[in-house]
Order: sequence, then structure tokens, then C-alpha cells
Amino acid sequence: MRYSDHLKRTLKLALPLAGGHVVQMLINITDAIMVGWYSVEAFAALVLGTTCLFVIYILGAGFSQAVPALVAQAVARGELNTARRVTRMALWLSILSSAIGLVILSFTDTILVAIGQDANLSFLAQSYVSIAGFSLFAGLCLASLRSFLSGLELVGVAFVVSVAGGCLNAVLNYVLIFGYYGAPELGIQGAAIASVGSNVFMAVCLGVYTVIKLPQYKLFYRFWMADRKVFMLVFSMGFPIGLTMLAEVGLFSVSSIMMGWFGTIPLAAHGIALQLTSIMFVIHLGLSNAVTVRAGNAYGRADYQGLKQGAYVASGLSFVVAVVTLALFVFVPEPLVALFIDHDEPARDAIIQMGVLLLWMAALFQFVDAGQVLAMGLLRGVQDIKIPMYIAAFSYWGIGVPVAYLLGVVLDLQGVGIWLGLLCGLGAAAALLGLRIYRIVPHKMNAAGLA
Repeated sequence: MRYSDHLKRTLKLALPLAGGHVVQMLINITDAIMVGWYSVEAFAALVLGTTCLFVIYILGAGFSQAVPALVAQAVARGELNTARRVTRMALWLSILSSAIGLVILSFTDTILVAIGQDANLSFLAQSYVSIAGFSLFAGLCLASLRSFLSGLELVGVAFVVSVAGGCLNAVLNYVLIFGYYGAPELGIQGAAIASVGSNVFMAVCLGVYTVIKLPQYKLFYRFWMADRKVFMLVFSMGFPIGLTMLAEVGLFSVSSIMMGWFGTIPLAAHGIALQLTSIMFVIHLGLSNAVTVRAGNAYGRADYQGLKQGAYVASGLSFVVAVVTLALFVFVPEPLVALFIDHDEPARDAIIQMGVLLLWMAALFQFVDAGQVLAMGLLRGVQDIKIPMYIAAFSYWGIGVPVAYLLGVVLDLQGVGIWLGLLCGLGAAAALLGLRIYRIVPHKMNAAGLA
């Protein structure tokens, strides 16, 4: 296959996947912008609440992330039954992890106060997650269904559903946060209800689509029937993936906690910078997801040459996105930050000033952040899961968190120091994962060819 063919196939997969991630981020940003317009205190509480919720979500989402590679490999071998069994057990694990997560979230305010957060902000954060926590069930099942369709390279419908869900979320936010059109003014709790409603809508839509358009997979037929062997397979792959993602998300979550020690304004600026950084990051994540599917398919066919060419193409695309992001963050940061703050907010200028500085710091780690997530996607495609998990844990928590604490808190560089710590953690992950690819992928592909 020529490089131009790889480019077309990668873009065909990556654009809807990245678009879906961007829409999901826009849903989060819509929450942040509207809650920020409501009050800075509510916005700071939203940063804490969504941080806690996302930590729980990302661990459960590991099971859905095991699905694309397994489904792609099964399809490459003509094993439709295996694709169904994998997806069904991922849905089981999504529901189970949601139930456990909901229990943990009931202690959000206690945990936040215990780690030094403001009591009033912690109470507001608890009021948010007490409602938004129920979105875990729909959100994680949605992730599993989206991954199933990704493995089949049917990604367009997931993007369309995400756009529709984003529009619904924006409308519900507008009505419920501010109390328009006769609805009660619910503030941050209105954002939580909007999150639950939009996630349920999207999950139902994808579920109906799979039943109507893909009847040959019988995805929900005798759904209650256990499949112990495949359950353990998905768990053994998905749990390390979840821990790996949790290690990275935990790095950013701890950065939010440390920023909270410096007050509401630094935390609000940090939250805005994270939102803007994340929306660019998920474009790389979409490319990584496409690499996982294409690598899984190549692994199923033992096509090492195709895997290499596809990886080179995806890396080039990711580099272009990183260059564009760097330019935006360096040359037009102020208008981006200002989107989140109401014009009448007394602390507006202080938040914008700090947010601009943090975006300049974010520009520094665009290339290493892109590199580490792309490398992780390739390794998942060839079912190399556990060692990357250890690499991630060491890089983010053995390097990133200590450096952020040392520079930000001990040396009192505050936000700049914390974000330099993020740069060090992500840079270490990119370097070590790249070395892992160089050493292990040729051996994995050779073994697949001999099997």
C-alpha cells in the first residue's frame, strides 16, 4: 500500500474520531463557559468536581479502550462472534465500574477538604458530582459502543451522534444554569443535569444504531449471559489501559489540586488553560485511536510493513496539529482565555493574565504530548499493555508530579512551576514509549506472522 493510501485511510478514521473527541470536549467547554458566566466560584468548583468525576470515568474507560484493537483483529480474521463477545463484556465492565465510581463520588467533598481545598468550593463540587455521577453509566457504555464501531471502521455515525449530543447539552445548560424559559435557576447543578441528559441521549442513539444497522453482530441478544473467558480478556487488557490513562489524568488532576492551594483565581486560570489544551490534545487522541485500529488490523494480518507506514503517516499528521496548536497558544492566547470569563467579572483581568502565561507554558509540551499518546495507541494495537502502563506511572508520577511540586510549591514558582512539571512528565513518557516501540513491535509482529 502506498503512503497516499495510508494517508486516506488514516484520515477517514481519524477525522471522525478526532471530531467526536473535539465535540465531547466542546461539551465540557460549554459547561465551563456557561458556569464561568454564572460565577467564578461556581467555575472553580466545577474544575474540582469534573476533575474528580473524570478520574473515575477514565479508569472505567480503559475497558472500552481495549475494544477497538480486539474488534479490528477479530474482523481481520473473520471472527464476528469474537467481536460481539468482546464488546458485550466491555459493556458489562462499564456498568460495573460506573456503580463502583458512583459510590466513591459520594465522598467527594470529604476527600477535597482532606487534601486542602476550600470547604465552600468542596461543597459546591459535591453538589455537582452527586448528579453528574449518574452520567457514568451512559458515558462509559457510550465509550464501549463507540469503540466497537471504531474497530469496524464505522466512525461517522458516532461523530454525528456526538454533535447532536453536544447541541442538546448546550441547550440544557443554557436553560437550567440560568433558569430561562420558566426553568428553575440551578447553577452548577443545572450543568450536571445537562451532562446526564446528553450522555443518555448519545448512548441510546448508538445502541439503537447497532441494533438496526448491524443485526449480524447480535450485540444485545441474551445480554445477561456471562462470558467468563472474554470477560477476563477484556479486563486484563482494559484495567492496565485504564490505569495508564489514570496515571496521565492523575498528573493533571494533582496539578489542579496544587493550583487550588494558591486560591480561586489561579485555579480558575488553570482550569481554562486545561480546557484549551485538552481540546487540542483530543485531536492527537483521535489520531491515536485510528492508529490503534489500523495497527490492530495489521497485527491480525501480520503486516509489519503496513503497520510502519501507517505509523509514519499518523506521526506526520500529529506533528502538523502540534505546530498549529503552538502557534495559537503563543500568538493569540488572550482571546482564547477571555472566552471563559464574563465581562463584568471583577477578577477578569487577573484570570486572563495568568491564563495567558499558562498557555505559553502549554505550548512547550505540544510535541511530547502528541508523541506519547500516539506511541501509546500503536502499542495498544499490538496488545502491548502492561509495560506501557509502568512507563506511564513512572513518567507521570515518578517525574511529573515531584517536579511540579518542587518547582510550583517548594520553589514558589506556582503555576509556571507546576506546568513545567507537566512538561517533564510528558517528555519522559514520550521518550520511553518511543524506545519501547523500537524494541518490542518488530518482535510482536514477527511472532504474529509465525502464529
